[in-house]
Amino acid sequence: MNSNDNGCLFVGAFEKRVAEIDRQHVRRTGVVTSPETATCIRTRTIRNAGMMPEMEEPLRTPTHNDGVVTKGDSAGQREDIPISLGVEEELFLIDPKTRDLVIDPDIGIFETCEQNCGPHKVVREFMRSQIETNTRVCRSIAELRAAICDLRRIVTLAAEDYGVAAIAASTHPLARWREMEITPNERYHRFAMTFQEGVRRFIIGGTHIHIGFDDADTRIRVMTAIRRYLPLLHALSTSSPFNAGFDTGFKSYRLSLIGGLPRTGMPTPMKSWNEFESLVSAYRERCFIGDGSELWWDIRPSHHFPTIELRICDACSRVDDVVSIAALYASLVRWLVRLDQKDELPDEPLTEIIMEDRWVAQRYGVFAFFGEPNVDSGRVDIQDYLAELVERIADDARALGCEAEVRHTLKIVEQGASADRQLDLYRMRRLEGDSNEEALRRVVDLLLSETRDGIV
Repeated sequence: MNSNDNGCLFVGAFEKRVAEIDRQHVRRTGVVTSPETATCIRTRTIRNAGMMPEMEEPLRTPTHNDGVVTKGDSAGQREDIPISLGVEEELFLIDPKTRDLVIDPDIGIFETCEQNCGPHKVVREFMRSQIETNTRVCRSIAELRAAICDLRRIVTLAAEDYGVAAIAASTHPLARWREMEITPNERYHRFAMTFQEGVRRFIIGGTHIHIGFDDADTRIRVMTAIRRYLPLLHALSTSSPFNAGFDTGFKSYRLSLIGGLPRTGMPTPMKSWNEFESLVSAYRERCFIGDGSELWWDIRPSHHFPTIELRICDACSRVDDVVSIAALYASLVRWLVRLDQKDELPDEPLTEIIMEDRWVAQRYGVFAFFGEPNVDSGRVDIQDYLAELVERIADDARALGCEAEVRHTLKIVEQGASADRQLDLYRMRRLEGDSNEEALRRVVDLLLSETRDGIV
């Protein structure tokens, strides 16, 4: 059976209860204890772990002030801030009987998708067992939801015609990388030759969210300002707790795999398009890259579109979750554009602190305590941090018509992201006597059900 370092078996629902104990401890003492320490205190209650009581106190607003406008400020001088949106999703193609990846799926799946995708786009990914969907340009979160559903439906039905199924997650619980094959493509084979095992282990999928707005300089300044929120956005999306048949101990192991490549992680703070172009030129002059598309940062200016591309997020199994994260991102962008118009963007935190938060999000997901500056205890609970942020950007969410979607992010923290549901099911099935492989197959079934929910 799977256990933590202290030999205490636990399910994700129990982890949620422990996180609440941790929160109360932090509020009372100002001292943060690790989830591992807390989870070893109640092993005899494990089978009742799902019966978590309601919180006895409302969400607490953090006491920090990071130099930006607070709740109650006006909506700004300029209300017409047009925003365009698009989402790329990387899906896995699986055998519904074995639940494992299809190593070399029939090319007819891709051809059928291309014939039926209309204004959208469907392309092949680095591994043959994956497929990537690109929505059309959307002008609202409602349009984006419809586009994501359209594409998932197109891929699902095309795959079924060939006896295959599709799932949205950032790692496949069972798949072994040594068995996979790379898509025949000159660029992909060049990457394989250059990066070797770093990309051969790349059985990962992600969600990339594009937002187009304003001019190039504004986009760069807003991209820099949004870096501090990347760990939060990532935590909400986490869906890769397993790798090659094992529980990794991370809510997002995908970022560990990505970290084996150069030019990943957090971009340096920049204030203008010229500054970004100078950096791209420096890379090109030294023959490190061919163009800006080979900068694989957590967030970047798109090489192909006038957008800022959010790349840090795992693939979300539920449509509601990816839409809500897109809504939160769009509302953050609009809010920061307004601050930029008034020359009130906040001072940048240390990149090293953002990177530490990034690791915390990767490790703990929606149980994270972030190291925001000027918090009395030194850390802030993700639940409190998100609740305060949702209130702060409420005017912008309202202007974009996505208040409900933004508030859904609070539900993700309360109920868990995809990684939490996967771990809950896996650990419960192990308690019920399933072997490791049997439990992981049940996890694949869960991912398949959530990916299809509401679209077919």
